[in-house]
Amino acid sequence: MNPWIGLALALAALLAGGAFFGWQGIVFATTGIVFWLLLQMSRLMRLMQKAGAAPLGAVASAVMLNSRLHAGMKLMELIKLTGSLGQKQAEDTYVWRDAGGDAVEVVLKKGKLVEWRLIRAADGEATS
Repeated sequence: MNPWIGLALALAALLAGGAFFGWQGIVFATTGIVFWLLLQMSRLMRLMQKAGAAPLGAVASAVMLNSRLHAGMKLMELIKLTGSLGQKQAEDTYVWRDAGGDAVEVVLKKGKLVEWRLIRAADGEATS
């Protein structure tokens, strides 16, 4: 979700709570906002715990990963898809390899996928 939409919804909840129920409404809306933030944090922590336990830069199939990638994908979606953290190659470049030697190299800018390429082990040639 767009952060601005989340901020607008939180502000609307605070204003509506204050308008209809006074200070108790503001407290109730604040409780709901904090609960939602804790749920998001818990989701992120579970994902990172699972990814941290997996081997660095490992993926079941590089070809399947390549077929599921799309421009604009967020880092959290990418980690959920691969099940592990990528092996850092350069400033914003990470690589995931499978058991057959195939690899997917991704470039991230501001936490979003900009470009990627499949590197086949058989011939060493890269495809996009």
